[in-house]
Amino acid sequence: MSSSASALTPAPAAELPPPPAESLPGMPEAIDNVAVARLYGEPLFQMPLDLYIPPDALEVFLEAFQGPLDLLLYLIRRQNFNILDIPLADVTRQYLSYVDQLRKHNLELASEYLLMAAMLIEIKSRMLLPPKKSEDGKEPEDPRAELVRRLLEYEQIKLAAARLDGLPVLGRDFLRAQIHIEQSLQPRFPDVDANDLREAWLDILRRAKLNQHHKITREQLSVREHMSIVLRRLQGQRFVEFEQLFDVSRGQSVLVVTFIAMLELARERLLEITQAEAFAPIYVRLAYTPV
Repeated sequence: MSSSASALTPAPAAELPPPPAESLPGMPEAIDNVAVARLYGEPLFQMPLDLYIPPDALEVFLEAFQGPLDLLLYLIRRQNFNILDIPLADVTRQYLSYVDQLRKHNLELASEYLLMAAMLIEIKSRMLLPPKKSEDGKEPEDPRAELVRRLLEYEQIKLAAARLDGLPVLGRDFLRAQIHIEQSLQPRFPDVDANDLREAWLDILRRAKLNQHHKITREQLSVREHMSIVLRRLQGQRFVEFEQLFDVSRGQSVLVVTFIAMLELARERLLEITQAEAFAPIYVRLAYTPV
């Protein structure tokens, strides 16, 4: 256990009285104008007669434990008790003794320890009572089992923290060395990330699509040729639906020429375009009987 001391400085006097001509027995005297003490930076050549030191000016307090589990684990390990078979009577007595001392100095800090003390007393009282078997006939769990589990977990965490604290720490155990290295005269270009290179390539492709050159060729389409195609299609059939005479897969220009060919054939009375009623399908047939 480590201890630390703190002193409460008494309130300063408004004005120190002048040193008397004769010093009292047992008081240090000024020798060759050497100060026996310093008060607020000013030399004090003789102890003042009205100096009052309150009883609680010097207070020693113990604060070496991180919590109730830390104190309980310390009491068990100090006396080499088996943590799986804790003698609660002795441990509780020592624990309460420490809590009583703590309550005299810091009641707020002692409240956390009082909760563990109540838990120890409860476990001890449960151990004094005859155990009750469970409904399935099994032996009841040891009242100390939950406390033992918490102590073992706390000890593992505390040991792990101690091992981590023992590792070298920058600024505490070692310092970072800084060495100045002269740069080469040859300029060093930054490294290119693969993702940046891919994005640059995709940007070039997008710009290339915007600057494509379209080559337009003129397709020779003959109205007379398509008139012959329509007549061959109508031969041997009584009626053909209007939409079936057009091949949409050949493009818009072919459709226009085919339609003009049908109109030319109708003008020359070589085919008839009929419809039974409004909004009914349109049919096309030959206006003559082929030989």
